[in-house]
Amino acid sequence: MRQASRIMPLVLSLIVALAPWPALAHGAEGGIVLLLPTGYYILGAAFTVLVTFLLISLLPDGWTRAIYRGQWSLAKIPAPSAATISSLSFLMLLSMVLAGLLGARDPLTNPLPAFIWTIFWVCLTILHGLLGPLWQALNPWTGPLAVFRRATGSSLGDRPIARLPWTLGYAIAILQFFGFAWFELVDLAPSDPTRLAVAVSLYWLVNFTAMMLFGERAWCERAEPFSIFFSLIGRCAPFDWRKAEDGRLQIALGWPGRFLFGLPPLSASGVLFVLLTLGTVSFDGLSRTFVWLAAIGVNPLDFPGRSAIVTPSTLGILGTWGALAALFFASVLLGGLLSGERRFGLLTGRLVYSIIPISLAFQIAHYLTLVLVEAQNFLKAVADPFALGWNLTGTRDLHVTTSFLNVYDSVVLIFNTQTIAIAVGHVIAVILAHALLLDLTEGKRRVFLAELPLAALMVFYTAFGLWLLSTPRI
Repeated sequence: MRQASRIMPLVLSLIVALAPWPALAHGAEGGIVLLLPTGYYILGAAFTVLVTFLLISLLPDGWTRAIYRGQWSLAKIPAPSAATISSLSFLMLLSMVLAGLLGARDPLTNPLPAFIWTIFWVCLTILHGLLGPLWQALNPWTGPLAVFRRATGSSLGDRPIARLPWTLGYAIAILQFFGFAWFELVDLAPSDPTRLAVAVSLYWLVNFTAMMLFGERAWCERAEPFSIFFSLIGRCAPFDWRKAEDGRLQIALGWPGRFLFGLPPLSASGVLFVLLTLGTVSFDGLSRTFVWLAAIGVNPLDFPGRSAIVTPSTLGILGTWGALAALFFASVLLGGLLSGERRFGLLTGRLVYSIIPISLAFQIAHYLTLVLVEAQNFLKAVADPFALGWNLTGTRDLHVTTSFLNVYDSVVLIFNTQTIAIAVGHVIAVILAHALLLDLTEGKRRVFLAELPLAALMVFYTAFGLWLLSTPRI
């Protein structure tokens, strides 16, 4: 009986994987994962985060202050031209958009879908988390704006024509990022090359026009979501890149999250923006689980397609975001009440930076199998972006394989990597939250009480993240 109960989830998952209905899955390794002792993984990772919180609370505060205030200058290098790098980035984006409009209609043989959903959204996020804030040079607007100013002799983009109202906060960034997430998770054909090319073009043009109107700096700091998101993820990295007085680029090394300390507290809308970036990735995982499909009345063995679940999926994104926001605000509020700290706006605005490592961890863990497969598709498709028989990169005849998702040893390695990513991200978040609180309040007891509810939330989210990866899903 016990053996049958273990085999049945595997059989159901294999039926789902082999059935000819449209699937939303990132990989096919779920059946093997169900055979692993995932409960021990979840308990072990959650216990690790809990122990980290207890240890960091017992250790002398000077140790935490030292690791988060210290940084080491590594080297100075010639500063590359941000405008030149941005112009090359724009040309790369333009070539991908043209491939979407003129190339193959099959999303697997057209490079644009893999470029946007894998290279840009996943790989670039991970690179920021490892190497630092790259987007300030890689963004596709700085270069074209510089070229436009030189050609017209104007100062558009440098000097704003109109002021971006402070009362808006991060509302525009929230709306734009929600639109991006909705297009990825709810739209009926987010990987259709033509549809995606039009969406990317409109997004670039709208933000380019807004930067000319309100100024590039103001728009990127409060309205363009990826400039904000990549800046925060980049500051979570152990490396920092800043121009020195002699004009060269100074590279510094610090503890992960150390470079978030120089930022001012985020407003309530800024906090909501950060939570939205985590909430959408969380819903992406949740939306594929049998639990979610059962909740919205969908049989996972007879999936009707995206068109039948547009409303539940839209409400699901909003609901996941709302639930995460409620849990975060409630934990910070409770911590403030327990510790006697009444500056709740300051607490939330600072402690939300501890969410950034968790957001990075979810990107790595949730999209790992997607990257392993879609990176191959991109390498193959980019060799012949316009379906003209070219072989620009020598990878046109690359054999795309997913067989490693059906091999026990490789799936165990993948799941171990995902578990480590989730656990390490939350451990860094707990230590970062403790260090942030040390700058806001004094006394070990007050800091412990202020952090206790937030630490409990992080332990819960560790377990939740691994549950998403290990539960039956389509």
